[in-house]
Amino acid sequence: MFQKLCLLFAALILVGCGSTEISRAPVNVTVGQQLIELKKAYDNGALSKKEYDDQREKLIDAVK
Repeated sequence: MFQKLCLLFAALILVGCGSTEISRAPVNVTVGQQLIELKKAYDNGALSKKEYDDQREKLIDAVK
């Protein structure tokens, strides 16, 4: 009986640990640095012209 209670308790603890939230460490990156990285991604073909323009506009609008 004690063993079953321990297993149940352990299972409840594990269920409570499940989360879809992603925690990220704070990163201090300037908008200028982000724009440089965005341009590199575009130049390397990782982004289409539209994706590049959309992201660039969002970054610039964030500092207005």
